[in-house]
Amino acid sequence: MTIGSAGEHTWRHRMWQHLCATYGGPFTLVGPRETLYDKAAGAPTSYAYADPGFPRAHLAGWGEGWLHMAPLVGDAVRETRADVLLVSLGLIDLGFYTNAEQTAENVHAFVAAARQAEPRVRMVILPVIPNIRARQDPPFAEQVTRFNELLAKAVADLDTARSPLLLASPPAAWDIHRDTYDGTHPNASGEHRIAGAFAQAMWQGWGVGGEYGA
Repeated sequence: MTIGSAGEHTWRHRMWQHLCATYGGPFTLVGPRETLYDKAAGAPTSYAYADPGFPRAHLAGWGEGWLHMAPLVGDAVRETRADVLLVSLGLIDLGFYTNAEQTAENVHAFVAAARQAEPRVRMVILPVIPNIRARQDPPFAEQVTRFNELLAKAVADLDTARSPLLLASPPAAWDIHRDTYDGTHPNASGEHRIAGAFAQAMWQGWGVGGEYGA
């Protein structure tokens, strides 16, 4: 949902456009990766962004979640000098790798590793957005709900003045039929709604940017 696939803008692009329009200071998108996922190749090898001029650095992976990112985030923050992390993870963890409690443990590990690399790092964290599987699989839906509860508690417990955490609200009026192309991955409408959720959290919580206007 964050890396995006060949031919897409991605919500990262929508956020970049928003900050260009609303944020008065300098900013840079950073990360050790640049590619999109190429569905034909089955690998993250594409540079075919819908906007080829987009500054595309990121830390995201197709099929990667908290489990995979917790061991990577420290080096990424250290090497790129990132000071704000926008994090949308968890659906893949719950779907294939870990239950809600185990996923929450990886949230704690992720935050600790990021802070070890940069003690003043700030983070905005998006809850898991229920997808089509959550509509059709009640036990999975229960895990999504349970994890989002644990995530809210983790953000509240781990938030500090030195390294603040924000829990973004779920994207407003999310509709899997309108905002995704397959019940999970965002289309253009979904990209705007995810970017808007992050933007609203930063504007309301930190006064960064402004109201999101797609």
